[in-house]
Amino acid sequence: MGIVAAWYRKSPWLNLLRPLSALYKIISQRRRTKLEAKRIAGADFPPIIIVGNITVGGTGKTPLIIALTRALQAQGLRVGIVSRGYGGNTTRYPAEVKSSSSVDEKGDESVMIKRSVDCPVVVDPVRVNAVQALLALAPCDVILSDDGLQHYALPRSREIVVLDGDRLLGNALCLPAGPLREEPSRLGEVDYIVVNGGDRGQWQTLLGAYATLPPSGTMTLQPAAWVNVHSGERIALDALPIAESNALHAVAGIGNPERFFNAVRALGFKPLCHPFPDHYKFAAADLKFAKNETIVMTHKDAVKCEKFASRHSWYLEVNAQLDSAFMQAIVTDIQDLVASKAAQVSLH
Repeated sequence: MGIVAAWYRKSPWLNLLRPLSALYKIISQRRRTKLEAKRIAGADFPPIIIVGNITVGGTGKTPLIIALTRALQAQGLRVGIVSRGYGGNTTRYPAEVKSSSSVDEKGDESVMIKRSVDCPVVVDPVRVNAVQALLALAPCDVILSDDGLQHYALPRSREIVVLDGDRLLGNALCLPAGPLREEPSRLGEVDYIVVNGGDRGQWQTLLGAYATLPPSGTMTLQPAAWVNVHSGERIALDALPIAESNALHAVAGIGNPERFFNAVRALGFKPLCHPFPDHYKFAAADLKFAKNETIVMTHKDAVKCEKFASRHSWYLEVNAQLDSAFMQAIVTDIQDLVASKAAQVSLH
């Protein structure tokens, strides 16, 4: 059993790593204190909204970023997005992300975001530098930070934590004995918690045992269409062409591959599943199955496979959906922040 699986199955042998977790917590707290002391006031920045998590691995932050961006733009706000550009390795930071940008340079999630929403996107491991470059690129009323909850040098107006509703906090231990970047009590400090899937009553009870929860709600990822990785053709969910062999291969290099596989099964398919590590850099050989057999994947994986994917490869387009009242509360809160900032600027 791998260590990630052990975290979520709460394997007892992980107790051997508790001393290392204790050391990790000490180092993390010292790092936070040091970075917060260096944090600039952000007086010249528009409101910055952090969308992050306290666990390692994917939780659904990127679909939420896309949905929140669209909701804010629908209210007439100019949105900019910054990201670390994880998985990318450009020669110069900060770097603007374009629709044509290479995933190898700018990272899979940032390229996926740019292709999904019409707004400026800048990547830099130093988020403050990314924000400054973004504002030099285009005027923004609000900035969304894709991840960066633990990037404490970056000022923030609001923090939104996203959790995987199936995995939640695992064994609730910090690295390396568990999946947590910070202790569960950190949830009590953030402004909103969004749980991707899962049973609301169950996760509220579990999380409430660790912290007094801020406004919280469940997010679901709703399948919208199949999109051809090679051509961009978009078809209905029930129109996926299946090979004569009746084989359907599902590949996923995300934080929780089983979530994608379950989504494919929920659409009525019986896929042959091929999980890969999060942010996996696919090669053509990874998609070499029998001739003409259909392959499905996530959008995040598709942006890494489009150069060599066959015409039989499709990605599942999904939309993040929150309870309308909960989403409206978040959007209204951000609108108020923007209005308050504009009032401060006008006074000076």
